[in-house]
Amino acid sequence: MLNIKFPDGATREYEAGATGLDVVNSISKSLAKKTVAIKINGELSDLSEKLSNDALVEFVMRDDEAALELIRHDCAHVLAEAVQELWPDTQVTIGPVIENGFYYDFARDEPFSMEDLKTIEKKMSQIIQRGASFTKEVWSRDEAKKVFATKGELYKGELIDAIPEGENLNIYKQGQWFDLCRGPHMRSTRDVGQAFKLTKVAGAYWRGDSNNAVLSRIYGTAWANQKQLDEYLHMVAEAEKRDHRKLGKELDLFHFQEEAQGSVFWHPNGFVIYNAMEQYIRRKVNGSDYKEIKTPELMDVKLWEKSGHWAKFRDNMFVVPDEIPSMEDDAPVLSGDAKLMALKPMNCPAHVQVFNQGIKSYRDLPLRYAEFGCCHRNEAHGALHGLMRVRQMTQDDGHIFCREDQIKSETENFCDLLDSIYAELGFDGVKILLATRPDVRAGSDETWDLAEASLNDALASTGREFEIVAGEGAFYGPKLEFHLKDAIGRTWQCGTLQLDFVLPERLDASYIAEDSSRQRPVMLHRAILGTLERFIGILIENHAGRMPMWLAPTQVVVAPIVSGFDNYADDIVNKLMAKGIRAVSDCRNEKINYKVREHSHAKVPAIFVVGEREANEGSVSIRRLGEQGQKVLNLEEAIENIVKEATPPDLR
Repeated sequence: MLNIKFPDGATREYEAGATGLDVVNSISKSLAKKTVAIKINGELSDLSEKLSNDALVEFVMRDDEAALELIRHDCAHVLAEAVQELWPDTQVTIGPVIENGFYYDFARDEPFSMEDLKTIEKKMSQIIQRGASFTKEVWSRDEAKKVFATKGELYKGELIDAIPEGENLNIYKQGQWFDLCRGPHMRSTRDVGQAFKLTKVAGAYWRGDSNNAVLSRIYGTAWANQKQLDEYLHMVAEAEKRDHRKLGKELDLFHFQEEAQGSVFWHPNGFVIYNAMEQYIRRKVNGSDYKEIKTPELMDVKLWEKSGHWAKFRDNMFVVPDEIPSMEDDAPVLSGDAKLMALKPMNCPAHVQVFNQGIKSYRDLPLRYAEFGCCHRNEAHGALHGLMRVRQMTQDDGHIFCREDQIKSETENFCDLLDSIYAELGFDGVKILLATRPDVRAGSDETWDLAEASLNDALASTGREFEIVAGEGAFYGPKLEFHLKDAIGRTWQCGTLQLDFVLPERLDASYIAEDSSRQRPVMLHRAILGTLERFIGILIENHAGRMPMWLAPTQVVVAPIVSGFDNYADDIVNKLMAKGIRAVSDCRNEKINYKVREHSHAKVPAIFVVGEREANEGSVSIRRLGEQGQKVLNLEEAIENIVKEATPPDLR
């Protein structure tokens, strides 16, 4: 007999071979009607899964968060069946669950179009209503290959070839349709529900290799109910309206072009935002006793080999020779003495070089370095995405060199600094993840044990809640990830704190301890924004282009109603500029409503409208972006209010 334990602590005995369905039926028929899957020792499984050992069993209801992945997985299978019912000659390849949805890649002569999606959705709805049961069969490798070959599913044959000989395969059926799949699945297609939507089509190389055939990919999303689907689609629509690339063009902030793939051309308006953010972060870190430094962008490959970055990041580094090559037969030739140099993808090895200059004492620690380091990463063209994914970036980077007994205090200080910055920038509810050792890593298991325990204890001592994500750490140490939520509910991972015992050892960093021995410092890699480019992109989308006053490229436009009051408008502009306000006058011979519309479209926070009454009274009529009507104030009071609002949050 098997001893099965439940989350409430209760236990029951079952015969070996009992299924999840047997277990839930034995407890409650009504519970069985609601249950779509089970967890066996925390792992999602079909209800048909047979129990062979003592285990902790949890029941998964369709409305549980754990069921959402199953809904999307099953919906992908329904999509594939629908496509093959509509176009029988189409081959299916792979269809994984992704964030907020799923996709499926198909091989067919003619790519799908957006017009096809409604037809497919209708067929999917019919398949879901049929309610065919998901059933698992175990086939031999040879049997599976033969069946799929008979069906003309050549891509499935390739997938089967990659599976070791002698290993059996799971085949999931839903009615007459079936697919090669690890599972698990819910009870039937009816459990998918109707809260799904196919969202777009795209081309995709088979197995992501540009040398392979181009497949037709269909993306979709699926949710537990219509309310969740509607909320998601609303968020997507909002995200499209807030797209920083679109707003960047409309507001004349920046552009990209073919001759500088992945590098930003900042326009005057955009560079105002860039400089304001850099100055703000500089004030914040200087106030936390960081010393700002500047290190080279181009360094000898030998340093990157020594640090370990060459082995890990070589494919993402730009490499150049340190001499002008000679030309033979129109091909560049380097001398045997030529060195290879690399543009830095990160700043950490250079910061160790600064630390290594001179002798450091335990009394010097902690030593905090900060740099707005310009870094380059050779991202694939297809991965580039406006400001969010670039090749040239500026990191608000910092490295803390400290003793082991200072890890807790430095972690707490950093968390406090990060919290204050995110709050001042309008973000709250930051989620913290502790990412542990990845499969490919530097350093011994003993070093990782120490690093993970140290970072875990340091974070726990701050009293902050956090979750552990296994295998997501940096290659040289565990890290904290700080995820913020924007105005439409999207999360962004920006801040990070990484604990590193490896790099100081590799690059021979040391300090003289109290007992005069030579010791290795602990190195904390940290960033708050991540990169200025990406964080500015997040801010643009978070505010839908309506930047807060202190970040707005133009803070005030003064617009006279008629030209007779141009001088009064210019005088106001001069007074605003004398107070540090970015102000301009609009004295064009245009109607005032036209001027107001134009500057509102340009997302100018405040428009001062002036005419005869304002000139005589020494006042202004203020129109605020996003507000109805206007407010008349004495000029001095209006300027004082603008100055307060335009003051960066750390200086208020």
